[in-house]
Amino acid sequence: MTASTSTSMRSHSCGELSLDQVGQTVTLCGWVARRREHGEHLAFIDLRDHTGLVQCVVDGAAELRSEFVVRVTGVLRPRPEGTVNDQLSTGQVEVGECTVEVLSAAEPPPFPLDERAADVDETVRLRYRYLDLRREDMQKNLRTRAKINSAIRSAMDAQDFVEIETPMLIASTPEGARDFVVPARTKPGNFYALPQSPQLFKQLCMVGGVDRYYQIARCFRDEDLRADRQFEFSQLDAEMSFASQDDVLECITRAVSAAVEVVTGEGIGEVPRMTWRDAMDRFGSDKPDVRFGMELTELTSVFAKTEFNAFKASSIKGICHVGAAAETSRSRLDELTDDAKRWGAKGLVWMRVEDGEAGLSLNSPVAKFLSEDEKTGILDLLGAQAGDVIYLVADDWAKVCHVLGLLRLALGRPPVNEGGFNFLWVVDFPLFESIDPVTSKPVSAHHPFTMPHEDDWALLDGEPEDLLKVRSQAYDLVLNGWELGSGSVRIHRSDIQSRIFELLGVSAEEAALKFGFLLDAFRFGAPPHAGFAFGIDRIVALLLGEENIREVIAFPKTQSGGDPLTGAPTPIEPAQLEELGLRLLPQAT
Repeated sequence: MTASTSTSMRSHSCGELSLDQVGQTVTLCGWVARRREHGEHLAFIDLRDHTGLVQCVVDGAAELRSEFVVRVTGVLRPRPEGTVNDQLSTGQVEVGECTVEVLSAAEPPPFPLDERAADVDETVRLRYRYLDLRREDMQKNLRTRAKINSAIRSAMDAQDFVEIETPMLIASTPEGARDFVVPARTKPGNFYALPQSPQLFKQLCMVGGVDRYYQIARCFRDEDLRADRQFEFSQLDAEMSFASQDDVLECITRAVSAAVEVVTGEGIGEVPRMTWRDAMDRFGSDKPDVRFGMELTELTSVFAKTEFNAFKASSIKGICHVGAAAETSRSRLDELTDDAKRWGAKGLVWMRVEDGEAGLSLNSPVAKFLSEDEKTGILDLLGAQAGDVIYLVADDWAKVCHVLGLLRLALGRPPVNEGGFNFLWVVDFPLFESIDPVTSKPVSAHHPFTMPHEDDWALLDGEPEDLLKVRSQAYDLVLNGWELGSGSVRIHRSDIQSRIFELLGVSAEEAALKFGFLLDAFRFGAPPHAGFAFGIDRIVALLLGEENIREVIAFPKTQSGGDPLTGAPTPIEPAQLEELGLRLLPQAT
């Protein structure tokens, strides 16, 4: 039963009423969800607040309309026989002998505030978000989010982490995305940046002897929006001193388990781990959705002596779409081929597996170019059967994994609320993601403060191709194919940090300019430390079965970055620009 929320204006909330209170006089406040006429004078009013609905029987309710705010006083009684509503928590009772006070009249809402709102254009819902928030689904999402935040805080507090707030106005630092910048009125021509993460400040907390830091932090990144990304977002941010990767993973797993328990009633137990290399090899993604199979299969050896030019490549992999032949038309195959090319492949080879006179055969435009041994090898390694469809890509290893990983998701990914919650730690990411063809310098895969795997330190003095083999002590948490967050063991040794900067082509002067305050702090004794951050919006959306994080954010932006409610972003007055020492350039024509 919902806890009582009585105030000077109400004795009960709508959703907490039950047969236990029958005979009591109750006073309720809320919105008129709907009105149903019953005879000449009587009407049934469904009164709604954040706890639920209750039926009120009102005499003389002609002036009441949908979304009027009212106070109703009456006597709680059982519903007459045959009128019980099992779909409502209050469906066994109603409020009779009602007097009604209109607290606020309302115009008709621009869309229905019930399950029909799912069919309303999202821009309209966001334009009137204050109305959209009244819906049961939005109330549930936001209240569950609050409980998840509370559970996370309790889990971190129980592990002796200290909640510390870090600055929102900082110096611009390279974090992988564009900063949102704020002009400094008192220093014309200078700017603050809104933090992409509290990364450097939480490391300073470790230098400061805090030992274990966390906060549910607001962060800002000026990057393209999508279903799992907003300009501004919330994340659990944590850092630990004198800690290894295993220590961080254990602490974060406890916090995540507490969040899951709020929704499901059960924790998650031990989270399995997978190396980045295995994730790419098997699933073609560093955030693999392991709820379904269709794993990538290595076929390069099958074509070691091939005469087919398209398969003379350094890497060949395939996936098998079980039982899909009958439902996959030629036009669909052409669409998938176009998709593969758009994702970067030179082409996509498809094969239908059929029963032939001598056993299984491959029906494909390229079948005539393949030897019998190659056809047999494909069937055997993929375990294909009649009625399956096989897809092959040949290129360099990274391109093959990328394309087949996206194809696998396009063909088999289940809805976000199916298959349970499959958490996975992905570990041993590369320290460098590529070699810049212009500078011949490596490009960091994470950030320049990520500690290399100690077994690979010697490779830092090798050739460029050796650098791409260096593993980092970085790790990601993945849930159902969504990256929840990432972290790493940080570099605290000046000799290793200097070597990484040297490899990246960052001079001592540039390092001092960009990271001087952190590097200066390290001179005074930095403990070994490691940390992590995961997105609150993402984990809440997944736990609630939402495909888009906008459904768990009170006031989100649209995919174009606009705010239909306030009209943001908007121009500012010329006087404000002058005060800030700014002048707008003419717009390009």
